[in-house]
Amino acid sequence: MYQGGYHKVPQPIRDDGAGATDPGPRDIMRDIENPDMLVPPVTDAGLLPNLKFSFSDTSMVLKAGGWSREITARELPVATTMAGVNMRLTPGGVREVHWHQASEWSYMLKGSARVTAVDQCGRNFIADIGPGDLWYFPSRFPHSLQGLKDGCEFLLLFDDGNFSDLSTFSLSDLFAHYSKDVLSANFGVPVNDFNCLPSGQIYIYQGTIPGPLECEAIQSPYGTVPQTFKHRLLAQKPIITSGGSVRIADTSNFSVAKTTAVALVEIKPGAIREIHWHSNNDEFQYYITGQGRMTVFAENGRARTFDYRAGDVGYVPVGYVHYVQNTGNETLWFLEAFKSDRFEGISLNQMMAVTPPELIVSNLHVGPEFLNALREEESPVVIHPWFSYYPKNADKRSGG
Repeated sequence: MYQGGYHKVPQPIRDDGAGATDPGPRDIMRDIENPDMLVPPVTDAGLLPNLKFSFSDTSMVLKAGGWSREITARELPVATTMAGVNMRLTPGGVREVHWHQASEWSYMLKGSARVTAVDQCGRNFIADIGPGDLWYFPSRFPHSLQGLKDGCEFLLLFDDGNFSDLSTFSLSDLFAHYSKDVLSANFGVPVNDFNCLPSGQIYIYQGTIPGPLECEAIQSPYGTVPQTFKHRLLAQKPIITSGGSVRIADTSNFSVAKTTAVALVEIKPGAIREIHWHSNNDEFQYYITGQGRMTVFAENGRARTFDYRAGDVGYVPVGYVHYVQNTGNETLWFLEAFKSDRFEGISLNQMMAVTPPELIVSNLHVGPEFLNALREEESPVVIHPWFSYYPKNADKRSGG
């Protein structure tokens, strides 16, 4: 992995002799977490932008009732299609009624929340969201979020890389910027009713835990939204393969989510999310558990390898070839998301399997054993009995 062994101070020296010791100053813990940046594989080449950022390196917004932090194109300039927000709400904590220009897709990581929304026809949506569930709100639809008895933590994705969750239309902010006489005329109540309004955007505040859904749901005279804003992704039947599983949510099974398609990927220790690329849009990744590595290959022989851990965001521009390999001893779970209505991918293995074999042989000079190993069927996460990965003796950063 690096000279000196896995548990010793890593040095930027490859087994082929390239590099030299780094006496410091340096952040040794950061180097340990990023071995493929400290000692890039010899197969890395050329210049690629940074394709990794950690939520741990962002600024927290702390409020009574919860917290939030975000990764946008400000933190990760390559991430132009999507922005991510990690948010926690206490039991009863409320993300106030608000709406924004970007659509909102979310995955519940822990706990549960009550969500509400209203569409352009006055039809409402009220539901409770649990671990592994999704919600999706189209752009400019007002909505709110509130933690239930155990509170909650979730990931939000927005279909604009420059979007900031702090730049929204908030109910409290709206009332703070209209005069009381205008509000009085609009709602038909005395001006004095507005004497205690907030002075600006509240964003997150501490409320009381709501009661049972059936007791608190408001019935709109116009009915509920025609398409549900909730989807139970983790409860969905997965595509199970030798190395893990994949669950896909797009308009084929979550019809309202017209701007966000997502796959929840499980990779067992020693397994790999196969080499592939996407033809429809950039890929925004969020790592939930475990650790892994990804090499991204671009045109003109450019390639760069990154290491990821739980809480990190990865990003892959459209068409760039990549894989994700579990480099730890626990199962790796991550989300791959796209600004698209459908999930699309091209498997390197599958592509070669349905290409005339004579072309493959003449192109790569491979033998019949390789051709026989190619598979036509879909197998997005694979593991082979002859392959094992141990961080202490990985490819030695020598490309082997």
